[in-house]
Amino acid sequence: MRGAFQRAPLTWFFILAYALSWLAWTPYILSENGLGVWDHDFGAGGSGQILGILPGAYLGPICSALLITSLTEGRQGLRNWRARMVGFRVGWHWYLLVMVSVPAALTLATIALTDTTPVLPAAMILAVYLPGLLIQMITTGLAEEPGWREFAMPRMQNRYGPLVATFIVGVLWGAWHLPLFLTDWGVAAGMEPLRVAEFLVTALAFSYVMTWVFNRSRESMPLVMLLHTSVNNFFSLAWSDMFPELTDKQGSHAFLLAAVTAAIIVLAATRGRLGYVAGRSVPPTKPPTKPEAAQPPEPAAVDGR
Repeated sequence: MRGAFQRAPLTWFFILAYALSWLAWTPYILSENGLGVWDHDFGAGGSGQILGILPGAYLGPICSALLITSLTEGRQGLRNWRARMVGFRVGWHWYLLVMVSVPAALTLATIALTDTTPVLPAAMILAVYLPGLLIQMITTGLAEEPGWREFAMPRMQNRYGPLVATFIVGVLWGAWHLPLFLTDWGVAAGMEPLRVAEFLVTALAFSYVMTWVFNRSRESMPLVMLLHTSVNNFFSLAWSDMFPELTDKQGSHAFLLAAVTAAIIVLAATRGRLGYVAGRSVPPTKPPTKPEAAQPPEPAAVDGR
């Protein structure tokens, strides 16, 4: 099995990420929170999703990435993985850019689509915004991004370049969520075929923005996780308070507009390079091995003449 992982680590990562997550989500999908086949209720709202969705999210991308990294790259690969995971030392302006631009872009997109004036969020919303962001980072961000971005993107970019790599990862990342549309999560997101298609397009467009941040920050996973979870946190806590008359469907439209606009901007500004530097992160194809002991030189032939 180790040999199969070494020959095709990316293929096995995607297979395991899907298989482990979808298998772990099966009880939630079959329960009263989903298809109703199993007479069990995981609970309503966020608590039910934490019990029903989060275990599968952790079991899929991050566990698959750790398993394949350890088997194909050994301890050195795990050290490289850990270094990117704790890559907090990027310029403070990057954190400020992400934390300000995400709410600003989503707010402007909502205004542009609905011609609605936002309301200042309640003081309680503002008070819990940063703690909520931290919770999102150690749940959603930590569960997903170490797999899709940290494991898959460097390998995919080295093989296909940033444009094609982001397309593949973005499509697979979006499609990974599909079974959840059969659950309460999907009801909230909208189960209509057009809403599902909208979600997939949004995930793809947003992936180009995430690739740019990943590359420009020298593969800083905390920053990428912050970008991802800033969207979740804004919609979970602030958006409905700022736009009380709008529906979740209109919020999805706003996210699509913001993601596509941002993707076009970074693609145009970087001429499709998305900040990629060839060879910056080239994972070894085999785990490091001990060097062979030096062999003594063969004695020179003796000329008998």
